[in-house]
Amino acid sequence: MNWIIDDLKNALAQLKRWQTWLVIGLLGIFALLAYLVGKVALKTDALLSFLRHTTGSCRQLTNLNIILLFCGMIFFFFSAVLTLGEIQRYIEFRQRGADYQARQAVFWAIGWGSVTIGIAIAALVFFNSFCR
Repeated sequence: MNWIIDDLKNALAQLKRWQTWLVIGLLGIFALLAYLVGKVALKTDALLSFLRHTTGSCRQLTNLNIILLFCGMIFFFFSAVLTLGEIQRYIEFRQRGADYQARQAVFWAIGWGSVTIGIAIAALVFFNSFCR
């Protein structure tokens, strides 16, 4: 039974580290962006529009638009995972004292994070252009 208490103590100790809060913040930002895109995307759903459950009037999406949005969703997910991986690499390199590799990891984390945010903003702009 002591192992449960030890695990809880370890979890609370992790919450005192700034790295944990950085990752939690990034996960929150990515989840918020995915929620906003999903919320706007549901306005364009043909079935919801037919049943009059959406709040806006949207044009129908073509097959090409649906394919591009699906691919964008996949790239959003992969770039978000790459961003979190680069943050993990940065933390590990800083702990080992490898400054050059840590700078490279930060550079790539900023790049992949920008791509992730760019994909989400592009999706929001795209959906807003289809809806009134």
